[in-house]
Amino acid sequence: MTDTTAPRLFGTDGIRGIAGEYPLDSDTIALIGGAVTAIMREEVGRAPRFIIGRDTRESGTSIEREFAKGARAEGAHVESAGVITTPGVAYLARTVPFDAGVVVSASHNPYRDNGVKIFTPSGLKISDEIERAIEKRVRIGVKGDTPEQIDLDSSEEYVSSYIDFLCSAFDIRLDGLRLALDCANGAASAIAPEVFTRLGADLTVLSANPDGRNINDGCGSLYMGPLQECVLNNKLDVGIAFDGDADRALLVAENGCIVDGDHELLILADYLKSRGQLNGDVVVTTVMANLGLELALADRKIEMARVPVGDRYVLEEIRRRDASLGGEQSGHIIIPAVSLAGDGIITAIEMLRATASSGRTLGELASGLTKYPQVLVNVRVKSKPGIDSIPMIRREIARLEKELGKQGRLLVRYSGTENLARVMIEGERQAEIEAQANGLAELIRQELG
Repeated sequence: MTDTTAPRLFGTDGIRGIAGEYPLDSDTIALIGGAVTAIMREEVGRAPRFIIGRDTRESGTSIEREFAKGARAEGAHVESAGVITTPGVAYLARTVPFDAGVVVSASHNPYRDNGVKIFTPSGLKISDEIERAIEKRVRIGVKGDTPEQIDLDSSEEYVSSYIDFLCSAFDIRLDGLRLALDCANGAASAIAPEVFTRLGADLTVLSANPDGRNINDGCGSLYMGPLQECVLNNKLDVGIAFDGDADRALLVAENGCIVDGDHELLILADYLKSRGQLNGDVVVTTVMANLGLELALADRKIEMARVPVGDRYVLEEIRRRDASLGGEQSGHIIIPAVSLAGDGIITAIEMLRATASSGRTLGELASGLTKYPQVLVNVRVKSKPGIDSIPMIRREIARLEKELGKQGRLLVRYSGTENLARVMIEGERQAEIEAQANGLAELIRQELG
């Protein structure tokens, strides 16, 4: 039975939770499918058409089927693309077209977690207003006559269509380039190797054998060590690491250094500006971007626009300013000329194209960014009251900000998908900011943990 007193279903990246528990229990998922259908029917004026895709978590198939049951009970036409990346679903929603793309994934989270994200045909996530309408319908428990079983076979043609797009959208060949791919045992496991092989690269592939439980497990963009070791030991040109749903990518240069989203934004900004394609000379990123990126862009007379953490906020600002580039430190990069959905494979291809165009190695390009020392500490919390509403925390933040002055930055925010408070401090001296961040984190743990 659905809990009508439950908190909001949607966070900053769709619906997230532990598979099998509210809101990812079977009854609630069916309610969500029905609610999405009813709201979308009002939007399009007819029975809506949905495409569903999932990553490799063992819970993905059952969540996909329960969503489809609820949606079909309300009259929706539902098809499955099977295992496919999040941006792959966004691509299919836009090009087939469907009225919405539904992704069953928890991105970079452990296998026990899962989630539901919904894209419009433009590649945008659904609006806040539609999310609230879906939540309202779910909480009052409106449910159609769901069938016991449904036929939801996936079509390999959809994945093939997405791969064809990735192989043809860029004027680039990778012949002779020696690459390593870490697919995180996730949605890119079959797709990324096919794309880069067809583009001509010589591949070494890591973590592309999903078993339902090994997604993001010591691999992928959260665990770069194995990829660094592979690149260095085999003297490869570049390593590319995806997360579970492949909407982000981090790279490893030939010298073993990690190339994160801050590096990617600087390198791609240089590349686009050199071609006269950096609209407004602006790059959109989040409050988590390193101060060093802001200074490097300023040296190039490029503005850096900061927004709250979350790709939806990055995309909103990109659209508002008609910008050509935006993204996050995590490697979630948006290049709207190609796709409004962050796509790790697209990011990797664009980075390889920018590197080739420069005539330099990736490591040489990455050295153009001097990062300020940065510390990020996560604190498990029981609730998420306004940070300024806790006097002890508010006073300590004010004291630290005064101590840091203009040579540092402090940011405290809650995770949009987990019960975590995140403390980030940048400054000139690593040991000093580590002590500051850990002290503030301990205070938050005492007050909210």
